[in-house]
Amino acid sequence: MPYQFINVETKDRITTITINRPEVMNALHPPANFELGQAFDAFAADDNAWIAILTGAGEKAFSAGNDLKVTASGQRFDLKISGGFGGITNRHDLAKPVIAAVNGLALGGGFETALACDIIIASENASFGLPEPRVGLVAGAGGMHRLPRMIPQKIAMGMMLRAKPIAARHAEKLGLVNEVVPLEDLMPTALRWAHDILECAPLSIRLTKQGAMRNLHLSVQEALATPAPLFQTFFDSEDRKEGPKAFAEKRKPNWKGR
Repeated sequence: MPYQFINVETKDRITTITINRPEVMNALHPPANFELGQAFDAFAADDNAWIAILTGAGEKAFSAGNDLKVTASGQRFDLKISGGFGGITNRHDLAKPVIAAVNGLALGGGFETALACDIIIASENASFGLPEPRVGLVAGAGGMHRLPRMIPQKIAMGMMLRAKPIAARHAEKLGLVNEVVPLEDLMPTALRWAHDILECAPLSIRLTKQGAMRNLHLSVQEALATPAPLFQTFFDSEDRKEGPKAFAEKRKPNWKGR
């Protein structure tokens, strides 16, 4: 479907969603958020799309977060937008993997959106931060909850209470970023990670993500006793038989996602 503020392309089972407001550092106003919600809805429902890559247009910003000029004009973010801010920060039922390819600033809601992805690949000019308190706001799209769960608590609190960004290499050392590369290598690297994932059975990948993310609050013992919803679908799938068969026949498996 046509979009005004984002671009979406699906090729070789990879859906690339690009925030396309470079003139405002890819800041998100209500219409852009609405389109991102639609795009992630479509990705979730598309049987031919197995992985998503989320990025921003241009070379300066992944997303500067909430469009404060629009907010100042009186427009409010609609909490009913599918998936929450960025179409993903409140999307807890998406078992398909999502990679953030961060091409510059990822601030406020932009950082929260990246945190909601499964993998973050960053360009060397990227930076990450939650500066909301400096403009009288808070990281209410999950940032204040996700960040202390992903890095040591004191470091997370320091980042949030000082409301200052950190550089990509620092974020990588903290474990927030999987890989940092020159800007020109960003999308090729994100695609390399995506193709590595595509070598695996899609239902195995989805069950792995679902099982890991849904049970983070449980002990290992409790998690083992709490099968993820996709377990039976995976157990009954053709791919679960295809994998061992392909291995025995010394060939690449033909994954069908069912």
